[in-house]
Amino acid sequence: MGNTIWEPQERQKVFLSRGEDEVLFGGSAGGGKSDALVAEALRQVNIPHYKGIIFRRTYKQLEELIAKTQRIYKPAFPMAKYNSSSHTWNFPSGAKILLRNLEHEDTKYDYQGHQYQYIAFDELTHFTYTQYEYLKSRNRPDGPGVECYIRASANPGGVGHGWVKERFITAGTPMQTIWEDVQWVEPDGTIKNARMSRLFVPSSVWDNQKLLENDPMYLAKLASLPEAEKRALLYGDWDTFSGQVFVEWKNDHKHYADRKWTHVIDPFDIPKHWPIWCGLDWGYSRPFSVHWYAIGDEREMYGIRELYGCTGEPNTGVKQEPTYVAQMIRQIEAEDPNLKDRKILRVGDPAIWASQGTESIGALMERERVFFEKGNHDRINGKMQCHHRLAFDERGFPMFQVFSTCKHFIRTVPNLVYDETNVEDIDTDGEDHIYDEWRYVCMENPIAARIKQIPMPKPYDPLDPLDNYYKPKETDRYDFYRHY
Repeated sequence: MGNTIWEPQERQKVFLSRGEDEVLFGGSAGGGKSDALVAEALRQVNIPHYKGIIFRRTYKQLEELIAKTQRIYKPAFPMAKYNSSSHTWNFPSGAKILLRNLEHEDTKYDYQGHQYQYIAFDELTHFTYTQYEYLKSRNRPDGPGVECYIRASANPGGVGHGWVKERFITAGTPMQTIWEDVQWVEPDGTIKNARMSRLFVPSSVWDNQKLLENDPMYLAKLASLPEAEKRALLYGDWDTFSGQVFVEWKNDHKHYADRKWTHVIDPFDIPKHWPIWCGLDWGYSRPFSVHWYAIGDEREMYGIRELYGCTGEPNTGVKQEPTYVAQMIRQIEAEDPNLKDRKILRVGDPAIWASQGTESIGALMERERVFFEKGNHDRINGKMQCHHRLAFDERGFPMFQVFSTCKHFIRTVPNLVYDETNVEDIDTDGEDHIYDEWRYVCMENPIAARIKQIPMPKPYDPLDPLDNYYKPKETDRYDFYRHY
């Protein structure tokens, strides 16, 4: 019997055994995710027309994957050849496995017309939703007898954190198949239906016993990280992650009614004497965002109503004309009890007054009697005003809270990450449209930083022997953070 080149551990076996169309493997660092993606690509290399492709976001990140394939592919298939210029493995059958980076948004169009039966994304949260969706359309056969599917690994954090979390984490429970019904119309008018499936297979460092045997201090290294990174990389916490801009954010259902220690609250009737502000960030192919905010007696701010021009796919706009959006704004303000018969102060994206030979967006809205003042576009000071408002006081109250009905605010703002180049600003590749108009309104209603900011109650740490707030059972390992 020959030497074993690579043998999956128990959690990797679970991942490799799944048959869903899309499977996400991961959660925390050190779970053996990349090895599993690399090994899975070999499943069909005996088929001559099989092509697989594995993506990382940058070339530097790709180098580690290339090294993994060298350790596994060459010993397993001695006749296989690796082309270092094209980063392609060529197998004796004629099958190919490509290793590629997808650093820029438009790089996805390099694969127009291509077909791959296995598509894998290592660290999926580093990719945008539009990159993933476009490459998903390349997942198709190039001959008979092949299976077509997509696999990915991920840790919490990164520019794609929000859409990955929504697609795989909050859409269902771990290890439970998520079904999506799809429909299309044939050229003869026949309506066709199908069901697509996806799944999240959680993995943690505790599942990688080989790593812990080789490096007994790896757990200690993860435990020594700053709190946000520790919770993401050690525990796979999808609510707190490295690079998150608004680390103050807390969405605690237990406190919706009493409004303490949470930024999301139940709706209530707004007093008639409170000023109402409306913020606008314009988008056409990207979403437009309109929110209404009430300013309370102590200058606290509440997000009370939203109008968000999204198709249902993250960061994809509905392509509505400005006049139609203005009409929707007027209709909402005429019908919503908290907005009806109120003077509303509006502030918007300064770019809506730019004209390129035609009437500006702002002017088209003014034709519908919807007027906006130009927002203050100071990005850094605007971000700080948002931080000031999210900070809790000693009673557990922040200076900003949003109604639970503002679903897109709750979905997008907590998931924003910092720009890798301009580390003081937000990564604009993320879905930042609501944040932008919220920032304009905050700049119109500035407040000072709290002299003493109160940290949120510390969640349970299973590595702390003095912490008895909640002791998880073994079966809770992958989702213990839901118990906060």
